[in-house]
Amino acid sequence: MNELNATYNYDSDYNDEACHKEVVLKVGSILIPIFFTLVVLLSCIGDILVLIVLVLYESLRSLTNILILNLAISDLLFTFGLPFWVSYYIWGWTFGDVGCKAVKFVFYAGFYSSVLFLTLMTVQRYMAVVHPLSDWERCRGFSIAHIFIIWILSVGTALLGTLRSKVIEDSPTSIYCEYDSIPIKLGINYLQNSFFFITFLIMGFCYTGMLQIITKARTNKRHKTVRLILCISLVFFIGWAPYNIVMFLRSLTDLGISQFTICKVSINLEYAFFACRLLAYSHCCLNPVFYVFVGVKFRNHLKGVEQRNDTLSLSADPTQIDENDVTLSGHLVTSANLEATVWIHNSQTEFC
Repeated sequence: MNELNATYNYDSDYNDEACHKEVVLKVGSILIPIFFTLVVLLSCIGDILVLIVLVLYESLRSLTNILILNLAISDLLFTFGLPFWVSYYIWGWTFGDVGCKAVKFVFYAGFYSSVLFLTLMTVQRYMAVVHPLSDWERCRGFSIAHIFIIWILSVGTALLGTLRSKVIEDSPTSIYCEYDSIPIKLGINYLQNSFFFITFLIMGFCYTGMLQIITKARTNKRHKTVRLILCISLVFFIGWAPYNIVMFLRSLTDLGISQFTICKVSINLEYAFFACRLLAYSHCCLNPVFYVFVGVKFRNHLKGVEQRNDTLSLSADPTQIDENDVTLSGHLVTSANLEATVWIHNSQTEFC
């Protein structure tokens, strides 16, 4: 049986001959492919439906819609790398050196762009709520520049690891797609850790500012909105914090830190990493789920797609996907004004 994900075994600096991880690898080779297959199916169906709805029913002149479009593309890009990893976990790497680099690039370009678009959407919500009179999102050229910069950063960051990836063959039955050295592997890990930490700080700052405004709002939906905003931060943290923490702890094994070279500790970290990775990687299929369960207009649009009836009665202003309903990696965020419009113009916002 091929070893599973030898990234974490083949290049270790410490003596691990006596530490057998066959059980860990066997569990991972069964659970991870099944889970990733489900994620791929849900993500492809959901995100493609989002793109269809945007093209058929929505105006892409809206910054919100443009961001949702790019987020769906990012999630699909991330998703397209998962089937190759499913094959990898079952049979080892069978796609050659070029395939190794290509899959690494697609996978991480989707990952970095997705998180960056989530961050930009959070900043957009923050500006709309805390600074509702700002013309930040009215400048189309400025918005397009943001999106262009995000893709450049994502591609550039993905290339850092891609160029140092290669196929490593321990035996005819043990072929891996991995980084070519421990320093490169650690550098990529720490880059991801830093990436998460910075984006989480930005999101935390923005949501704190929004909560301060929302709690002062004179609206019957105030408490529900507060709970939703708190859930956004909590779900984002729960999804990515454990993954990054365990990734960092596993890097200490590669550095030869004595406490982390103990066999039992190493095995427990492998189990923890498998679980955390499943949780974190599922983000690419969560956005459409929340659109369906929370977005009133999105549900109406889906009915229109299903019934092939473009004359389905929608709201008077169908130019948002909805400015009332925006999700961040499966986490609900409210309208472009996030009830600022409610408070200023006394209009009504639907949350679910």
